[in-house]
This record gives sequence, structure tokens and C-alpha cells, in this order.
Amino acid sequence: MNRIVREHYPVSKLPEELREGLEPGASVTVTVEEERKPFTREELREQLLEVRKSLKRKVTVEEAVARIRELRDEWDD
Repeated sequence: MNRIVREHYPVSKLPEELREGLEPGASVTVTVEEERKPFTREELREQLLEVRKSLKRKVTVEEAVARIRELRDEWDD
């Protein structure tokens, strides 16, 4: 996921809708994060199959899904 952070950004450079309630001469920290679309069922299925193929030991579907969710949640940090 892409993230851009700008510290000490002048309020005067912000779009009008974002300046509301802020002092005109102040500076702010601006963080912009790209939204990630949720996985489709097919994408999740494909990832599950890839994980199962990469593992040397057999795992249950529940174990594989739990691992994929764990990896996906790492991206949210």
C-alpha cells in the first residue's frame, strides 16, 4: 500500500475543503494513503492455492485461510 507523508505542510496550500477549522498561517502533517480494493473470491482462491503449493506439509483450508489473513493484515500496519 502506498503512503505519502508531508510534515510542516502549509495550510494555505491545502484545498479549500481541507482548510476548514485550521489557522491560515499554520502548518500541518498530511498523510495520504492509497485505498486498497478488497480481494475478490477468485483472487483469494488463487492466493490460497499458491500458499498450499508452496508449503511442504499439507495444511487444512482453515490453516491456509488463517495464514493469508495474517499476511493481509500485516499490510494494514
